[in-house]
Amino acid sequence: MQRADVIILGGGLVGLTLAIALDRHGLSTLVVDPADPATQVAPSYDGRATAVASSSWRMLEAIGVAERLAGVTCAIRAIRVSEGLQPGGILFAPGEEDDPLGIMVENRLLRGALRDTALAAERLDLLMPARPAGVVRDGAGVRVALADGRLLAAPLLIGAEGRNSPTRTAAGIAVAQWRYDHVAIVATIAHERSHEATAYEIFYPTGPFAILPMLAGEDGRPRSAIVWSVKARDAAPTLALPDRALAHEIGKRMGGFLGAIELAGPRFNYPLGFHHAASITAERLALIGDAAHGIHPIAGQGLNLGFRDAAALAEVLVEGARLGLDPGDAQLMARYERWRSLDTFSVALATDSLTRLYGVPGRAASAIRRLGMGAVQRIGPLKERFMAEARGEAGELPLLLRGLPI
Repeated sequence: MQRADVIILGGGLVGLTLAIALDRHGLSTLVVDPADPATQVAPSYDGRATAVASSSWRMLEAIGVAERLAGVTCAIRAIRVSEGLQPGGILFAPGEEDDPLGIMVENRLLRGALRDTALAAERLDLLMPARPAGVVRDGAGVRVALADGRLLAAPLLIGAEGRNSPTRTAAGIAVAQWRYDHVAIVATIAHERSHEATAYEIFYPTGPFAILPMLAGEDGRPRSAIVWSVKARDAAPTLALPDRALAHEIGKRMGGFLGAIELAGPRFNYPLGFHHAASITAERLALIGDAAHGIHPIAGQGLNLGFRDAAALAEVLVEGARLGLDPGDAQLMARYERWRSLDTFSVALATDSLTRLYGVPGRAASAIRRLGMGAVQRIGPLKERFMAEARGEAGELPLLLRGLPI
């Protein structure tokens, strides 16, 4: 029987980040995931690129992951928000000496850097591919039987399997959830003019349209990631368009400010929904990432919420171990629940409200939204608050998100 301080079910971006953070601070983990690692770094596996908030990036630096991404990321130095292609809107642009608003990195590259870091860790065992066949949680601890017959044991189980978490379901944790009538189309484009490290969030009545700056391609041309929310009924015909026709449709929504564009990779699509677990802990169990919450990508905060979970839970467990507490101790689980519940609910509520607000059609609604943007642009403290949210620096920050060891 293999034993560790923690068993993590789910070796995705958030699960591996937590495992590495725990290893760096002396706690051992067993990470179980059914995916074949070789497929996870292929361009066809996940075409998304993520805007990693500055605070999340500081954690990746602190645990030794960021150094493996040198030369493949792009800083977000400014964000422009607008109502369609109309003038005005908001420009978030911190000073040259300030941290960027985020760091753009392709998911497959981030996944590869996390895996390489995990393989080099001393107290971290990656069991991939492996599938749990049975899980027991009780006062004595946690036991996991794998489908291949191996047995695992630890004081604490962490569910990190994503939005359809079987661990959450087995624990009987209720979930508030609904589907949006939208599908996100994700693609990478090459364009004529430089993006100047600027991200764009353009709100249309049919859904938000985001342009996120990426590192130039191998041919030297500027690239950006597109996240285009379309009505569910329009998703299939839009995805069926030939490359040139799809590039033309994307270009129309960009207004031509980046010049001529063309697709620079495969297209992907993801149905959009909302879910929020009623609790993120149970007996000897903690949920992190999409197992605990899932939000609309309108503000680009989904993965960063998961990173905040990982940073907070790592701090709770490491400090608990220094006090001699069992990692599954109810006091530690209660602290983690208190720490993360308000932040995740607040962000979930804000993104859901924004999604509904910008989905209201009509000139009057558009005028009100433009008025609100103008107010944010003019009121310095309000604008600074929004930039702090974008960087992931609002609220009680765990030490790792400040770039500090626990």
